[in-house]
Amino acid sequence: MPGLLARFRTLKRDDAGAALVEFALVAPVLLLLIMGMMDVGHRIYATAILQGSVQKAARDASLDDGSANAATIDDRVKELMLPVLQPEPISNFDFQRQNYSNFSDVSQPEDFTDTNNDGECNNGEPYDDANGNDIWDADRGATGQGNAKDAVLYTVRVAYPRLFPMARMIGLPEDEVIEASTVLRNQPFGEQSARGGIKNCT
Repeated sequence: MPGLLARFRTLKRDDAGAALVEFALVAPVLLLLIMGMMDVGHRIYATAILQGSVQKAARDASLDDGSANAATIDDRVKELMLPVLQPEPISNFDFQRQNYSNFSDVSQPEDFTDTNNDGECNNGEPYDDANGNDIWDADRGATGQGNAKDAVLYTVRVAYPRLFPMARMIGLPEDEVIEASTVLRNQPFGEQSARGGIKNCT
C-alpha cells in the first residue's frame, strides 16, 4: 500500500507530456483561426484585383468599339482573376452592363406622376420610359454598353469556392462571392441618343 501511494505521488509530480495534451486542446481552435484569417485575407486580395480589373475593363469598353468587343473585354477580366481564384467552371463569373443618360440617373427609378398617391406606378399614370422597354422600372438603366456619352454601370460578380473547408464547420456558405463595379461615361465618339417617352402604367 505505501508503495502504491508513493507511485501516485510520483505520477502527480510528473508533468511529462502535459504540453502535448495542452496543444491537442488548443490546436483545433488555433488552426481554425489561422484558416479564417487566410480566407479573409484572400477575399480582400481577390476583391482588390477584381476592382482593378473592372476599372481597366470599363475604360476599354468606353471607347468607340466597346460594344463590339464586350466579350473580349470580359474575357480579359477572367484572365486576370483566374490565377487568384480557381479555374472555370469552378469559379463562376457574372457580367452586367447598364447604361444611363447621366451619372445622376444610375440605379434611379423612372419618373412617374403618382396621381393617386399610393407610391406605385399604376392605373394609367404617366411615366417616362427612359429605357424604352414599355414598362415602368425601378431602375431606369438599359441593358448593354449604350451609345456615345452614356454613363455605364459595369458590374462583375464572381462566385468561387473558399480556400479552406472550414466554412461548413462554422455555418458559412461553401462559396465566396465578391463583386466590383464602376461607372464611366462612354467617349464622345458621336451624338448621344435621345431617350425616353411618356407612356402610361397599367
